[in-house]
Amino acid sequence: MASRASRDARTMLFVPATRLERVAKAQASGADLVIIDLEDAVAETDKAEARRALADFLEHASAPLFVRTNGAGTDHFEADLALCSHADAVTGIMLPKAENAEDVQRARLDGKALWPLVESVRGVSNIPSIATCDGIERLTFGALDLSLDLGAEAGSDGAVTVLDQCRAQLILHSRLNRLAGPVESVEPDFRNTEKVAAVALRAAQMGFTGMLCIHPGQIEPVRRAFSPTDEQLAWARRVVNGVAEHGATFQLDGQMVDEPVIQRARRLIAAAE
Repeated sequence: MASRASRDARTMLFVPATRLERVAKAQASGADLVIIDLEDAVAETDKAEARRALADFLEHASAPLFVRTNGAGTDHFEADLALCSHADAVTGIMLPKAENAEDVQRARLDGKALWPLVESVRGVSNIPSIATCDGIERLTFGALDLSLDLGAEAGSDGAVTVLDQCRAQLILHSRLNRLAGPVESVEPDFRNTEKVAAVALRAAQMGFTGMLCIHPGQIEPVRRAFSPTDEQLAWARRVVNGVAEHGATFQLDGQMVDEPVIQRARRLIAAAE
């Protein structure tokens, strides 16, 4: 069954469905969630065999897993969904190329979390309706595919400017619909851990609450970026202690503390826990 663990996950690691021997290593990597990928990581000619191998694997799997199915507009979608519906180890579905509420509703499975992956112009335009669908736990972002659809140069300053407008929509509509915070796109330059950390920290500062990973080496820098620092936690505890001593409004280090500041402090402490 879907649980709060996936709502709170900060690090999500993809494993190709053609390399299921890597699942145990991925689970031991410290990733909060492992996502088995039947879509981009599997060639068209290998999809049926990958699905059969995954079905065999899931018969003996016990740890919770997510599966990224193929898109709702593909010939593989219904078979992917049927496989997941019968597997107790699959606690959530990531739906790629989520473009409208109808397709999202088709991906719903009782007792399993649903994460639409917004990665096309049509998907971005329909974020307001997608975010209202029943059963959605979190929205996720696919910057690389969206850059391609936009005709933008992936990774360029210009592309980032446009993509940030899409990120803002994911953040706003997640909050409006009381969803868990959205999940940032993968960073393809996985060997550059400083870049990974910078991308993750920027996403965290914007309001994202986790990030997709494609290599175990990305897990630790992403986790740090989405976790409060020691300095932030020390400040948060001083704020909470100040409430007990002074009430709902007081000064701390020359700054006014009131309800929004107190709520931020409590969220930092909750995130650390």
